[in-house]
Amino acid sequence: MRFLYQAGIFLYGLLLRILAPFHAKARLWVNGRKDLLKKIEQTVEPGQKHIWFHFASLGEFEQGRSVLEQIRKRFPDEKIIVTFFSPSGFEIRKNTPLADHVFYLPEDTAGNARKFIELINPKFVVFTKYEYWYFYFRELKRRNIRLLMISAIFREEQLFFKEYGGFYRNILKNVSYFFTQNMDSVHMLKWIRITNAGLAGDTRFDRVVELPKEHKEIEVVRDFVGDHRVLVAGSTWGQDEGLLKVLMDNHKGWKMILAPHEIHKEHITQLMGLFPKSLLFSKYESYSDIEKQQAQVLLIDNIGMLSSLYAYGDMAYIGGGFGAGIHNTLEAATYGIPVIFGPKYSRFQEAVDLLELGAGFSIGNQGELNGVFGALMADEKRLPAGTAAKNYVQQRAGATQIIMKYLETERLLE
Repeated sequence: MRFLYQAGIFLYGLLLRILAPFHAKARLWVNGRKDLLKKIEQTVEPGQKHIWFHFASLGEFEQGRSVLEQIRKRFPDEKIIVTFFSPSGFEIRKNTPLADHVFYLPEDTAGNARKFIELINPKFVVFTKYEYWYFYFRELKRRNIRLLMISAIFREEQLFFKEYGGFYRNILKNVSYFFTQNMDSVHMLKWIRITNAGLAGDTRFDRVVELPKEHKEIEVVRDFVGDHRVLVAGSTWGQDEGLLKVLMDNHKGWKMILAPHEIHKEHITQLMGLFPKSLLFSKYESYSDIEKQQAQVLLIDNIGMLSSLYAYGDMAYIGGGFGAGIHNTLEAATYGIPVIFGPKYSRFQEAVDLLELGAGFSIGNQGELNGVFGALMADEKRLPAGTAAKNYVQQRAGATQIIMKYLETERLLE
């Protein structure tokens, strides 16, 4: 199985290198790893100990950000290194003030793991939610460096729990402690004889509960919204956008802020055609007053604003539910508005919870979207749903405090 794992790592990297000339994200992934260990060696102070945070992508960064912020705030002398697997995380957060250095994670080989860990000299390591790298985890264990998984969550269909999953179970055994999102995950780990786990909750709640408090007015958005009712559609994909087009055509009195998942030029051009009365955020000031008054859709052509945009919404539509799975529902829920999303949500505990509370609504086709939206237009339906959403977020904050207590009790921050 180890041979197959190594072959998979090699083939994945090879595929991205073949695709790199034709695919922007693949190109970033490949270019970001060229001579990476040499760059790290030239950048990091020799012998300096670091706290190492790894995130798969931008979503995991935002999920684990509250722990990172607490360490930076309470222990400002600690040196922190952040790594990303995906370009969508690295490119947006490569200059974050929360870290002293930000790098791509070198590919998971025995040599890379040994050299990288030797260079950054971790005091301890924090991974968020998932990503279980065999050689990195093995090397950390060999060097007796604590490895913590925060906001971890496990499901029965994962390889760890299959009869043939012994290799992957052994990876988990290198983890010093699992802070899980739910008790089901603790029980599943016990089922495979891993007992160094405890319920802490999801650190995303600690991050998103602060968003309304930190919100700053975005003048362009405020001008566009005026006194209209607003639907904020975040992280949308093609099928989501087709449904939203029909919905908006049937509700001319509403406005929509549309923040698509993909913002490359071709997709933005396509959306401008799909929504003829739309304005680009980046060019808003260039439109006439009449164009602004007539526009129904404000199209967000940048990344990083979405969590602030929900403050202007009366309802939210969360994209991805017709693809691999829905995106972040909590960033909308924290503002006290109901959330609507597609059918593929079962892997996301918060979406399941919001549905049960009457704060979230799953739709599978145009008719269902029209029906849910129509019902939520009434204050007596929408406002209680929004209140339930906000209460849900506030009641589940606190995971960061549990993790920080562990770090202090175990004296990892000395």
